[in-house]
Amino acid sequence: MIKTIGEWFWWDRLWLPVNLTWADLEDKDGRVYAKVSDLYITLPYSIGFLIVRYVFERFVATALAECLGVRGKSRQKAVESNPILEQYYISQSKTPAKADIQGLSKKCSWSSRQVERWFRRRRNQERPGVLKKFREASWRFVFYLAAFIGGIVALYDKPWFYDLREVWMAYPKQSMLESQYWYYILEMSFYWSLLFSITFDVKRKDFKEQIIHHLATLTLLAFSWCGNYIRVGTLVMLVHDASDVLLESAKLFNYSKWERACNSSFVLFAVVFMVTRLVIFPFWIIHCTWVYPPDYYPVFFGYYFFNAVLVILLMLHVFWAYLILRMVKKFLFGSAARRRAGDSALKLLL
Repeated sequence: MIKTIGEWFWWDRLWLPVNLTWADLEDKDGRVYAKVSDLYITLPYSIGFLIVRYVFERFVATALAECLGVRGKSRQKAVESNPILEQYYISQSKTPAKADIQGLSKKCSWSSRQVERWFRRRRNQERPGVLKKFREASWRFVFYLAAFIGGIVALYDKPWFYDLREVWMAYPKQSMLESQYWYYILEMSFYWSLLFSITFDVKRKDFKEQIIHHLATLTLLAFSWCGNYIRVGTLVMLVHDASDVLLESAKLFNYSKWERACNSSFVLFAVVFMVTRLVIFPFWIIHCTWVYPPDYYPVFFGYYFFNAVLVILLMLHVFWAYLILRMVKKFLFGSAARRRAGDSALKLLL
């Protein structure tokens, strides 16, 4: 049964254009093609990334934080141990409603204000320190910067970097380059490491969206690898890395309390994000994957699947763009109170 499912899953008609089989993508005549087995290495590499990240955060990022005056703050403890409130906090809610606070105050023989103070301090205990956030942002900044520079080096002299129709010339019989191999393997390994560590990293309000983003990215990269969509895959990675570098730099400035640098970096990030993910990504990349392929071969399931994953990423971009624009609006056009609210929202994002 497993063999039957495997044969159906890898059916040529699903993933390749008509009159082509997987045998056509075997190495021959000097051409080297991507193989599914190549992706297995991304799992041990992701463990390697986690080890390198631990060493980097422990020594390099911590030393940098000390130089910039970033230190972990000791959290204020709850007034006292209270089994009733602790049980409610764990099993019910971390932010009880007003009616619940009144009920809890009667059970504990505390005033409502004491109960509210206990929950506020209890929540503060679980909030990650600034030093932890700084370390994580430092690691991601270093990777995204290296990946973006590496992507530029790998693509600047390729014809499909300037003419997107070149992406589909001779598809799928396009030999894989060594630079493309390492660009893919390292990016996929990094995203696997992010997925493995997401439960231990700082948990943000867009936690669920981050999981969807990582899974969609890994699915997109794996499918584009197997279907030899490598040229367009490298373009997608480059577009995403461009704004991620600026976001992580804004976080570092924020944790270092360099307010002007933080605000400037965030505004620059917002501009680059809008241009790369809401203009270049849909109107260049998705246009390239949706409009051009039918000119070269009849459409097939893999064509629709690949574009569907790209659209999922685009929807996430629209969601994040809405949050970003709302914050930028408060900064630029809001009153002092609204700007303070925007600053609080910015700190939640950063």
